[in-house]
Amino acid sequence: MEISIEAEDPVKERDPKLPMDSLPDLLSEDLDVVFCGINPAMSAAKAGHHFSSRSNRFWRVLHLAGFTPHLIPFESDRTILEYGYGLTAAVERPTVSAGELKRHEFHEAAAELERKLMRYRPRYVAFLGKPAFAAIFRQPKVQWGEQMIRFGGAEVWVLPNPSGLNRAFTLAALVSAYRELLTASGRTSPGIQGAR
Repeated sequence: MEISIEAEDPVKERDPKLPMDSLPDLLSEDLDVVFCGINPAMSAAKAGHHFSSRSNRFWRVLHLAGFTPHLIPFESDRTILEYGYGLTAAVERPTVSAGELKRHEFHEAAAELERKLMRYRPRYVAFLGKPAFAAIFRQPKVQWGEQMIRFGGAEVWVLPNPSGLNRAFTLAALVSAYRELLTASGRTSPGIQGAR
């Protein structure tokens, strides 16, 4: 089932209380997977690199699950594109904690996220954690793994958030969950995007 988010498109003025820091997406056309975080951490926005916190396990999990042939240092986050993967966030506003976001921010961001996916045409979009998926699709109960919907033309997965604050998942459990997506994508070993 293809899900499309129809959102109003009012003219919005920038909230002067919002920080000017932002974290650009790492996207290109026809990626295998776009990993979609909840929103950028303030520290990542200031550093200008995704998942820059030393406690965040994203880069380690990606490597151990088999998405990349080596551990990508966060300073080299752009190289993820070489392996056929991209990064974005459900909500662009950086915060110290994702708990600072309001439900309406997810609803307002849904149409833009859908447009990005339709423009870049990844095969899969993987939401990192349940909150963004639950809010965007207005689903109070969300299961881990593959979802029986498509969004922006992409197959949808929900993976555990790799944040160091997520104590519910050990490193091994994260790697196992992410590896399921890699297996479903048909990729058995990391390689340069053009070599698929």
